[in-house]
Amino acid sequence: MDKADNCTVFGLIRHSETLWNLEKRVQGHNNSSLSECGIKMAKSWGKILMGRGYDRILASDLGRTLKTAALINESLKIPVSENEGLREMDWGNWTGKSYRYVKKGTPDIMNYNDTQGWDFHPPGGENRRSVYARASDVLKKSSEIWPGEKILVVTHEGVIHCIINFLKSRKFLFSEPLLLRPFYIHELVCNKNGLSIVRLNAVSLN
Repeated sequence: MDKADNCTVFGLIRHSETLWNLEKRVQGHNNSSLSECGIKMAKSWGKILMGRGYDRILASDLGRTLKTAALINESLKIPVSENEGLREMDWGNWTGKSYRYVKKGTPDIMNYNDTQGWDFHPPGGENRRSVYARASDVLKKSSEIWPGEKILVVTHEGVIHCIINFLKSRKFLFSEPLLLRPFYIHELVCNKNGLSIVRLNAVSLN
């Protein structure tokens, strides 16, 4: 994408591995430190991304994303901004619980939620429509602030899935085929017509 057309290009990535990821616990708006492997991953990503033309990093304001961004930026050395609108979905009462507990301890609620698609709503949390609305608003406003720039967005798996599923007009059901590979960059563009997908699974960070 040519910067001369004044489009803002976004490369979306998930934060690197955390301790709660290893423990298979719901993180939501709570934070977990990067694992030793996660630290190495983020540093490696910085080297992979050198020379790809990123002008700045835009990150969720949670600790795991800010740490990932900081480690990547040891190589890129570009401006970093943070925005709470890029936070992971609020999982409410399930935050901090193991996924095993969520599935086994609240089967009626979980089974119901599995059929709700965009209206999936953890008790006391938010639904996926809300996640898409706030995250897409951040990207659209960022395109106005930094027109023509190429921005690396360090965010969360749930946020990325919400953005991509919306732009693909999907129902967000488990029966739909998977689109996204883990630890890849997914590229979007924003112009006067709004957000659109450039390429999914564009750059491997493995």
